[in-house]
Amino acid sequence: MMKTPFDEVIDHIVTEHYHNHRQETHSDLVSQGIFRDLMQKCPELRHDIDNHIVQHWLNVKSPTKRGRKMDLLIGEPDASGNPDLRNVRICIENKSVITAHRNRDARFDDLYEVLQDLHGIKSEIIMGATVMVGMAERVLNIPDGVKSHFKKRAREFQGTVVPRLSSGDQKLWDDFPEDISENRANDPVQTMKKFQALPTRKIGLTHVKGYDYILYVPVFIDNVNPPYLARENNLGIDIDAEYQKMLNQICSAYRMRWHL
Repeated sequence: MMKTPFDEVIDHIVTEHYHNHRQETHSDLVSQGIFRDLMQKCPELRHDIDNHIVQHWLNVKSPTKRGRKMDLLIGEPDASGNPDLRNVRICIENKSVITAHRNRDARFDDLYEVLQDLHGIKSEIIMGATVMVGMAERVLNIPDGVKSHFKKRAREFQGTVVPRLSSGDQKLWDDFPEDISENRANDPVQTMKKFQALPTRKIGLTHVKGYDYILYVPVFIDNVNPPYLARENNLGIDIDAEYQKMLNQICSAYRMRWHL
């Protein structure tokens, strides 16, 4: 079984002991992994990268009203080697709804905005999105919660709290009850339904404003128990098969739009 970029996210959480939703680390891991796998899957893309026709960039400021960053861009650079939005070929956005499912609306808006803006610049841009969907019914919020209690005691936090995280230490729930984010049992389903309202399009219909592929990845991350990709889930998602399908879809679209 091919290791996905999302397995690498889980590995990173195991190493660091918790999911920090305030940093771009996990999105960057997903972006780099997708780029690596596209290079292996798509000979046309590899040819264009190797011949310096296109480049890839992470965390490029978007033209949206909020000016948020786009996670992965692949396209032709301008004269200075920077991304030229008029010549972008692939855009991948990575979202996660893990700590609190009430944030689904904001993440949905992020994906909707960048789709509207980039399609307006160039309708042929291949638009992809990944959404990590948290399956835990409660999550210990570390960046905004537990860590805030140790603002002047960083060494104590690193030495006495961090080693306990994601280790299965159930006493953490009792030690930091005010930092628990509660989710409902049906929240993962409702989150998926929300994102499924995003417009999508078939591979040849570039005039249609929609994502070329949206990948949903169920994950169990609560910062108390060991994290894992929820390959067995009640959302009907085969993570590995869907990831391969996304890569194939992007490769086919790239070939059709830039090499025929």
